Amino acid sequence: MFNLWGGSQQDQQNKEAYAESKIKELKLAIGPLSGHDLKYCTDACLKRYLEARNWNVDKSKKMLKGTLKWRSVYKPEEIRWDEVAVEGETGKMYRAGFHDRQGRTVLILRPGMQNTSSIDNQIKHLVYLLENAMLNLPPGQEQMAWLIDFTGWSITNNVPPKSARETIGILQNHYPERLGIAFLYNPPRIFEAFGKIVKYFLDNKTF
Repeated sequence: MFNLWGGSQQDQQNKEAYAESKIKELKLAIGPLSGHDLKYCTDACLKRYLEARNWNVDKSKKMLKGTLKWRSVYKPEEIRWDEVAVEGETGKMYRAGFHDRQGRTVLILRPGMQNTSSIDNQIKHLVYLLENAMLNLPPGQEQMAWLIDFTGWSITNNVPPKSARETIGILQNHYPERLGIAFLYNPPRIFEAFGKIVKYFLDNKTF
């Protein structure tokens, strides 16, 4: 098989043709859709799931079906600000009022400003912001950028392990290929060790 990541014009054309063929395969594998599922499963969306599963249609289908089931129950598109406003009082996480040079929506995360203990509400707040960030992406852009500012962070306001696991699970399983780049500002030394441990629990292509 040709090299998907080649740099020549011919390689790029081959890559695009291969992606289109895989998207068609995935569409056929999923079958007819309607309502929110149909709106969600754009070609760009299907491509992200295929990329996350190394272009394996069966694995991509399983992953996408899991997301559609999760979205039908969790209903992330119906979350409103007043439901998560308390989580945003300290500005621990919010969407910036600008895009980066690639047109990606920018999310600002400040772990040191943690102000609540409800894991369910924290996850709901994150999902609300992810959905909001996606709505603010320009045409042709599927990814966002994160700026994580650790100023004020300490072990006392660290994210609980359960919350971290659930957050990783949602990002990994339901928002694949959404994170284009992340910048860490003033990360504590312990974070480096933590990051080395966490990476073993993540897919090679997580977001």
